Amino acid sequence: MRQLNYLKSLSLASLSCFLLGQTAHAATVSPKEEINDADFMVSPNGDSVMSASMWLSQAITPDEADEPDAHNTEEEDTVESPIQITDVQLLSTEFGFSLLLETLTGELLSIPVSESIDQDFIADIPNSSLSLTDSEQFQVTNPTDAIALITVSNQPNNQVRVVITGVSDTPVVNVSSDLRGLVFNIVPLTTTDAIATDALRIVVTAEKTPEIVQDVPISLTVLTEDDLEDADITRLDGIAGNVPNFSSFSATGSRSFTYYSIRGLSNQNFGSRDPVAFYVDDVPYDYGGFLDLDLPDLQQVEILRGPQNTLYGRSSQAGVVNITTRKPTNELSFNGAVSYGSEENVDLRAGVSGPIVENELFYRLSGSYGRRDGFYDNSFLDEEYDEQSGGTGRAQVRWTPADAWDISFNASVEEYRDGIFPFVALDDDDPFGIEQDFNGFSDLNTDSQSIRIAYLQPDFRVTSITTRRFSNQVTSGEIDRTIADVLLSSNDYESTVWTQELRLQSPEDTERWQWIVGGYFESRDFDNNETEVAFGNDAPAVLGDEIIPGSSTITTADSRDTTWAGFGQVSYRPIDPLSLTVGLRYEDTNSKLSSFQQFFRVPGFPDTILQEFNDVEQSTDAFLPRFAVDYRLSPEVTIYGTIARGYRPGGVNILADNAASLRFGAERSWNYEVGVKTTWLDDRLGVNFSFFHNPVTGYQVATFDPVTLFTDSVRNADVSITGLELDVRAIPLEGLTIIAGFGLTDAEFNDFTDPNTGTSFDNNSLPYAPDFTYNLAAQYRAPFGLFARLELQGIGQTFFDIENEVEQGSYAVVNTRLGYEFDQYGIYVFANNLFDTRYIAQGFNIDGTQGGSFGEPATYGVQLKASF
Repeated sequence: MRQLNYLKSLSLASLSCFLLGQTAHAATVSPKEEINDADFMVSPNGDSVMSASMWLSQAITPDEADEPDAHNTEEEDTVESPIQITDVQLLSTEFGFSLLLETLTGELLSIPVSESIDQDFIADIPNSSLSLTDSEQFQVTNPTDAIALITVSNQPNNQVRVVITGVSDTPVVNVSSDLRGLVFNIVPLTTTDAIATDALRIVVTAEKTPEIVQDVPISLTVLTEDDLEDADITRLDGIAGNVPNFSSFSATGSRSFTYYSIRGLSNQNFGSRDPVAFYVDDVPYDYGGFLDLDLPDLQQVEILRGPQNTLYGRSSQAGVVNITTRKPTNELSFNGAVSYGSEENVDLRAGVSGPIVENELFYRLSGSYGRRDGFYDNSFLDEEYDEQSGGTGRAQVRWTPADAWDISFNASVEEYRDGIFPFVALDDDDPFGIEQDFNGFSDLNTDSQSIRIAYLQPDFRVTSITTRRFSNQVTSGEIDRTIADVLLSSNDYESTVWTQELRLQSPEDTERWQWIVGGYFESRDFDNNETEVAFGNDAPAVLGDEIIPGSSTITTADSRDTTWAGFGQVSYRPIDPLSLTVGLRYEDTNSKLSSFQQFFRVPGFPDTILQEFNDVEQSTDAFLPRFAVDYRLSPEVTIYGTIARGYRPGGVNILADNAASLRFGAERSWNYEVGVKTTWLDDRLGVNFSFFHNPVTGYQVATFDPVTLFTDSVRNADVSITGLELDVRAIPLEGLTIIAGFGLTDAEFNDFTDPNTGTSFDNNSLPYAPDFTYNLAAQYRAPFGLFARLELQGIGQTFFDIENEVEQGSYAVVNTRLGYEFDQYGIYVFANNLFDTRYIAQGFNIDGTQGGSFGEPATYGVQLKASF
């Protein structure tokens, strides 16, 4: 079987190599073209859209018309002399001004290749040379309040570069070629309307092609680079706090294990595939102990709610969180931040980027380091508890050897040395003060690598993504949580995930048809190297004389999940306002527990086998269709509806307590959703609304070992989930931004009875599924540098167990930031959980005793940022 899997992997890799090995002749040698009367609209992100007039104007020049077979002569291979640009002028226009580049003999300049980096619009004009009579370059400083600098200069290889630098934003530029020369129509973003339009026209790739977020018929929240910077978001809980119906439950920021949920579907059963597909620069992240890492240098986060199976490699039942970091640039740039706050919290971040070979090979290096004392105090040992230290590093290289190729290499590494997960009695008057004889630790190491190869042709696009991620977590901590030496628990988990995704899809500019077909392979080894429960010297006095001090129960297990999938989707627009979409995915997953052993160990004696299982397998598959329709009632209003199948495969349990709990079945659902996306007040207000109903069969219910708190069995139930989301983004005044969201979820058991006790849980709420969430952020950035931001984030009633006995009532936290920003620097003071709200982050019911952990208390600090 393993050999067959390797052969299948090689087949996907061979197709990728075939595409990569194609000759670049078509990209380097092409018929000579002249462009006349062409217009390009260049957006702040550097995208260009070719108008119909350009296509019509690509005709044979008069000189070529005199030759009977001009396009078949050997003269095409000769090197053309660069066109001389002899004059550069600034001209006033109705909406701003234009930059005119005139040629010596009226020859037509080609439309340039352009990009945007920070506040710079950069355009390189091929086959040209700047020949001014009085200087070697053209330069104007501060032609308007919104434009800082305009430069026109010669570059190697017969190119002329135009750089237009905005004061605070990248200017919008129209580029056209006419009889006068090349014209750059510059529209500086100085009015509230222009700022609002830019803020609402966020470009996303949720459906694997660049689109404006308001045009995507999916319940979707986007956190832009500005949003992430302004809110200082670098962790999963910060992302979730700004997204409706997305919740993260982290114990004082502990990385030991993070629970989360989207639309009521959580990772409480951590032994199965996560219900949400997390991606960081194309690399799939999973498992709560390997998930909530530091995320510096972020560019954008897209959160898609509902099943996403026909566009992405890894299937997802609840949604997708697609995280992208900043990309390598063609200009040298640097960004950094230094923070100091409560509990001696030090946070250092930096990123640097630039060209290795200009216009062809680029790099980016980024990373972070942080440390803080613990929020808990162990008075018995007189030590801090749940302290943290460690960091992350990321390296990226982007190579564009030809216009048709875009190749990216990414690698990252994380290493953390933290305190153990804080576990206390939930009814304690002083939960942040503990007394126990051992503090424990949690060590986490991960590294990932990926290669992304994109090949673009006029009629299709091909993308190949190969990734690997290794993770290892070693923890040790108290079980009895007293000053006596009674019980210790240790765990050593290791995971290696290989994935290969291959996509063939339509070009970006198709009007009527959009299509995509793809294949996906995943191999996931998840090993329990050792889970140990050890009895200490005081165990006989507490638990009974039959307990042997130093003895322990040890469990080990090795498992592998292998997934093969094919997926595709087609969208057709029969008339301009209407779009019809149909998609299908087939997925097959085989889970194998190759070995499972549980034994009792007494020092000086042979181990006693308690349980042993080998070659336990569980295979599940599914067809997952998707149907969608969207209709644009007006340029400002779009309505949509979708029906999609959701799925979580069955699997094997590496922490099973008996033979009956070794396997668990697949979880399947239907998702029915309708929504509306609107813009108002000349694009100064965007309001999106969605309503969904999600019946689930085979919902995977986890039960926990009362000693280790890990899943010991998984059973299946029927549940029903219904809810809604509201997303609002507004720019009422220049400099003032308001972002708000509200999510409502009713998630409960329809049919579930515990087969061991006969207890019915019908109508109980699902664990880690808040009744509602809301988020509100208001911020103001003044022209003279003042920055102020206020956030309100709330979560409704949440139960942490299927019995609905451990709960947290509704609560809200307030965060705030105040700062002053210079051209390239900013200094800020901040407060998180300003009013020190006390709330339960994770909870367990252990033989009638409620234990768990609390969220972070109030923290304060100061931060310095730089970018240039």
